Amino acid sequence: MGALLDKIAVPQDRFEIRLSGSGGQGMILGAVILSEAIGGDGTKNVSQTQSYGPEARGGASKSDVVVSPNQIFYPKAMKLDLLLAMTQESLDSYYKDLKDGGTLIIDNVLVTDIPTDNYYGLPFTRLAREEAGHVMVANVIALGAIAALTGVVDKETLINAVLARAPRGTEEKNRKAVEIGFREAEKLKK
Repeated sequence: MGALLDKIAVPQDRFEIRLSGSGGQGMILGAVILSEAIGGDGTKNVSQTQSYGPEARGGASKSDVVVSPNQIFYPKAMKLDLLLAMTQESLDSYYKDLKDGGTLIIDNVLVTDIPTDNYYGLPFTRLAREEAGHVMVANVIALGAIAALTGVVDKETLINAVLARAPRGTEEKNRKAVEIGFREAEKLKK
């Protein structure tokens, strides 16, 4: 993460991430895992907040992670440095919150109407189904991609955080999901 936070000029010492999609895609769990991974070594402060629609599944869902080397006085995201949009609805709802020059990452199968040419697109849901064996790890693949594209957390730390939250019997599927996300994001960086 050092490289990203080093670029943030004082007094702005925040790096704001939003994971967005629909209920049931694991955006809130993804943000919890990402927060635990980033803040686990005690060198960075992390705040995680969430909101979702009234529907348990299918409604809008977002979860924000604010990272700072300093104390976080306001825990909610104000102007996003990174937006992950797993659905068209989430992109349409939250793109306006992404700051100029911020990083946009989308599921390029589920999101097709993109208001900019400056984004990273990966088929997270398809990769989860076809390579990891279950659509429910699309969020973990996205975390791997975020880590690879931004350096916000290293791969091993992220894997450890994912495995600490993975249900018993799904550890290898989740480890593989992080690896898939890293691998695919590395291809985009070239």
